[in-house]
Amino acid sequence: MADSRNSSSNPAPRRRLAVLGSPIGHSLSPVLHTAAYRVLGLDWEYTAVEVGEGELDAFLDALTPDWLGLSLTMPLKHEIQPRLNDLDRVATLTKAVNTVRFGDAPAVGGSMPVARRPLAGFNTDVPGLVRALAEAGIDRAAHVTLLGAGATAASALVAAADLGAETVDIIARTPERADPLAELGRRLGLVVTVSGLPAMAEAGRISDLVISTLPGDAVLPHEFPEALRATTLLFDVGYAPWPTALARFWAAAGGRSRSGRTMLLHQALVQIRIFLFNDPFQPLPDEDAVLEAMRDALDDGRAVEG
Repeated sequence: MADSRNSSSNPAPRRRLAVLGSPIGHSLSPVLHTAAYRVLGLDWEYTAVEVGEGELDAFLDALTPDWLGLSLTMPLKHEIQPRLNDLDRVATLTKAVNTVRFGDAPAVGGSMPVARRPLAGFNTDVPGLVRALAEAGIDRAAHVTLLGAGATAASALVAAADLGAETVDIIARTPERADPLAELGRRLGLVVTVSGLPAMAEAGRISDLVISTLPGDAVLPHEFPEALRATTLLFDVGYAPWPTALARFWAAAGGRSRSGRTMLLHQALVQIRIFLFNDPFQPLPDEDAVLEAMRDALDDGRAVEG
C-alpha cells in the first residue's frame, strides 16, 4: 500500500532507525514500522539490532549522522537513561524509556554525530495501552486489578491512572517487589493495595478491568473467581503464544480477553509520531490509513512472534 504523498520535489532525507535488545530477532517492530513508512512515503530504514546489557554506550557512540531514533527493549529501557537530555512525563513516572529520538543536527556546519546531539526519551507503552483498551471498549476504569510488579506493571499503573482509576489492587508473586509500584500509584493519587497470589482467589466482582503483566507461560497456583472472569475484561500484555494460560481461564468462564498485540501496534504508532514530529500527541498524516497498514502487517507477521 505505497503512497507518495510525502515524496515530492523535496523528499524527506533517508533516515535509519532500529529496535535494540537481546534477543531481538523475534521482534515484530520492523514489520510495523516499515508498513507505516511505506504509507507515509518516507525513505526510512528500520531494522532489529542485537544489543545486549552493557553494550549500549558503544552502539550509540558508533552511530552515524543519518540515524534518527531507536526503540528499546529490556534491559536497555533503564540503561539508556544516563545518556538522555530530556524525558517525557510518562518515562519520568515509570523510569522506563522505550523510545529515543535524536535531536536534529544544526542546519549550518554540516552533520553532527549522534553522540553529540541531544537525546530525548519517551515511554510509548502507556499511551499504547490506553489506545488498545479504548479499542476494546474501555475508556474509563475506576477499579483496576493489576497482576505483576515488574517494569511493564509500572506502565500499566500509569495507564490505569490515565483511564481515571480510583483504586488499583496489585497482586504479585512477591508482594515486597511491588512497594515502589505502590508508591508510584499513591503519587498518582490512587488508592493502592498490594497482595500475594492467594488474593486472586478472593478477588470480588467490583473490578472494572484486569491487566496481567506476567509472562504468558506463567503457571499460577490460584485462579480468579469465575464470576469476575465472566464479567470483567482481561488485558494480557502477553501475546506469544496466544492465548496465554490466563486468557484460557478467562475463556472457560465465558469472559473477554485481549492480547498485548494491540498494545504493540498502538505504541508503535505513537513512536512513529515521535520520530516524525518529535511529539507523541501530533497525529500522523492520514493516520487511519497508517494504522490499517500496520495492523495488516501485524496480522501477516503473526507467525513471527515477538
